[in-house]
Amino acid sequence: MKTTTSFLLLIIPAILSGCAGAGRIITDTVAAGGGAFAASKLSKGNPYLTAAGAGGGLLLGEAMNFGKDSRSKKAYAEGFDKGRSDAVKQQYWVMVNQQKGAEGKANDENISLFDIPLPEQRIDGVLLKPTSKVLRIEE
Repeated sequence: MKTTTSFLLLIIPAILSGCAGAGRIITDTVAAGGGAFAASKLSKGNPYLTAAGAGGGLLLGEAMNFGKDSRSKKAYAEGFDKGRSDAVKQQYWVMVNQQKGAEGKANDENISLFDIPLPEQRIDGVLLKPTSKVLRIEE
């Protein structure tokens, strides 16, 4: 019983530090050691089952690392996409503000408007009534 308690007191901080980013090696080592310890106790010291327990613990540790890596990659991709979207929105608003500024400048400059009368005309069998169009010239 004393061995189990001391083992748990050693393994819990190691597992928590492995989850906090201390690394793949710590996670794999702790998982393999935990699997070997559990298999040794359950099999009453059988070396083959202890080795199998260590291998199973290592596989569990690698599964934990894979999950952590895939979550990290997903978070990175989401952040990257969000950054691209923000950049596009920022560029859009820069262009809108530039166009607003260009309109303001055009009003301050000399603008000429010319009425151009268009006579009645027939295009592709359609009779168009006489009208006029406004031609805007900025100098």
